[in-house]
Amino acid sequence: MNPTDLLVNEAYQRDLAERSIKLIRRIVQGWDWTKFKPPVCSLGDDGMEVIDGQHTAIAAATHPHIDKIPVMIVETETVHDRAAAFIGQNMDRLGVTKMQLHKAAVAAGDEDALTIEQVCGRAGVTLHASRPHRWKVGDSMAVAAIGALINRRHAAGARRVLDVLVQADAAPVTANAIRAAEMVLFDADYADADEDNLADTIRGLGAAAEREAATHALAHRIPVWRALGIVWFRKCRKKRRAA
Repeated sequence: MNPTDLLVNEAYQRDLAERSIKLIRRIVQGWDWTKFKPPVCSLGDDGMEVIDGQHTAIAAATHPHIDKIPVMIVETETVHDRAAAFIGQNMDRLGVTKMQLHKAAVAAGDEDALTIEQVCGRAGVTLHASRPHRWKVGDSMAVAAIGALINRRHAAGARRVLDVLVQADAAPVTANAIRAAEMVLFDADYADADEDNLADTIRGLGAAAEREAATHALAHRIPVWRALGIVWFRKCRKKRRAA
């Protein structure tokens, strides 16, 4: 069908927020048929209505070089049926996780994903797509946090952070712990931290540090990861020698 002939029924479809408009622009600018999923449509009173795939349909209608797209058509009798189909399309669906996307990127040979795997492997971090029955030292599901860490500190800096957490017997290696360790190791305000004793400090404090950090974060209205880093820093700060 010509995508400009497709209709969006405002009775049950979502309004286009700024985030949706940005997504549509990205789809148009990077149009790729290998990523295309046919919109699900049904014939309504005024024409063919989009039940699922609104962003794709609008992007195709906006694209200057696309005049036909494949669509999947399902039969409905009333607008209530189409609204129910819309709910079913969006409710009966498992969201793709960051880890699933990461594993797919590794299989596709994506350079960033391969770097994450390499850094984790060298630091002794094992990435999991789902929560294991029992956490082991170095286990983690924080692939997004590790990727962001590599972007900020490059592979060597990220390895330094993960090494500390693995040496501290972190099980699991969480996103909060990653940000906290990064802050203590790299932030100029925490240059007095005794890096050699940081892992021992984290291990010794254990879950008590997380409880203290939660209280500190609430009291001072700061992120939990920052509060956790402060708790660790206070316990591993270098002692100044008397003059």
